[in-house]
Amino acid sequence: MAPKSKAAKTSAASSPATAPFKAGFAVEISSDDHGFRGSWFTGKIIRRVANNRFLIEYDNLMEDDSGSKRLREVLNLHQLRPILPTETGREFKFGDEVDAYHNDGWWEGHITEECGDGRFAVYFRVSREQIVFQKEELRLHREWFHEVWVPPFEQQQQQQQEPEEVLTPALKSAETVTPAVKSAETVTPAVKSAETVTRAVKSAQTVTPNVKSVKIVTEERFSVGTPVEVSSDEEGFQGAWFSATVVQVIGKGKFLVEYQSLLADDGSQLLREEVDTHHIRPHPPQTVDGHFSLLEEVDAFHNDGWWVGMVSKFHDNSRYVVYFRNSSEELEFQHSQLRKHQDWIDGKWTVASKV
Repeated sequence: MAPKSKAAKTSAASSPATAPFKAGFAVEISSDDHGFRGSWFTGKIIRRVANNRFLIEYDNLMEDDSGSKRLREVLNLHQLRPILPTETGREFKFGDEVDAYHNDGWWEGHITEECGDGRFAVYFRVSREQIVFQKEELRLHREWFHEVWVPPFEQQQQQQQEPEEVLTPALKSAETVTPAVKSAETVTPAVKSAETVTRAVKSAQTVTPNVKSVKIVTEERFSVGTPVEVSSDEEGFQGAWFSATVVQVIGKGKFLVEYQSLLADDGSQLLREEVDTHHIRPHPPQTVDGHFSLLEEVDAFHNDGWWVGMVSKFHDNSRYVVYFRNSSEELEFQHSQLRKHQDWIDGKWTVASKV
């Protein structure tokens, strides 16, 4: 993939530096590793090893196949959050954004079908798969945002100030928050320690949720000339879609596309790239968006692509602050730069409910 613009994923939540993470503190842990984004595993703090870096030990992940020793890693503060409290009596419905317990961790998705008998089909945006779960295996998805859970629990909500005051910090400067142009310096992650490399032992079974998988039909036929949107699994590009046109149907689920605004490396012509059916979709239908609500999931047009985020504050009906979970950043947009977020699932468009 030629250089676009980078909004590197650092965490599914923003954990403040003041969080009381001490030795023995129970936490949920996220990962920046490919195949684990959007998941949380439980563990505990062993000790602080540096400023905002901690040695943690997982509860259920083992260091090797023998299962004799729990996996330990040194992680950054933004990858940690307190254990999400258990909530009883929750009723789920179509469109709810949830976490589903699968392969020893909680994976973020949203409900695409109510199957009856307390069962729900959940679609995982990262792996583009759909799996059926019992309601006992689900919880409402929440973010740890400025030391509060969003959306709040009922008792927490009664004690809070208005959501705008709780959710929105001072807007960072454009220099601080604007995703930088992708380069070797910004994209290359730090070399992992031997402890971190052992994460591969989480097994291929964990990398992609596939147990009880409901087969999703992805063989949407796109003919030459069809306008489409294309995604990428490259580091820093997850959650973004770029406009393109199909220029050749290669076969076996492969297409050659030409981007509408991305240039080839030499800058002389528009970038062309081969993609598969998992990374291509039609243009979303236009919606009438009179006003976006607080916490509503939206796509924001930035650096030639549409990036999924959440409205964290609005100044008036034309200016909004959007929080990007993938990068734990906030940016301000005009109303015309936003659209309602939709997912292309099983040949149709679906909209998740407001967080």
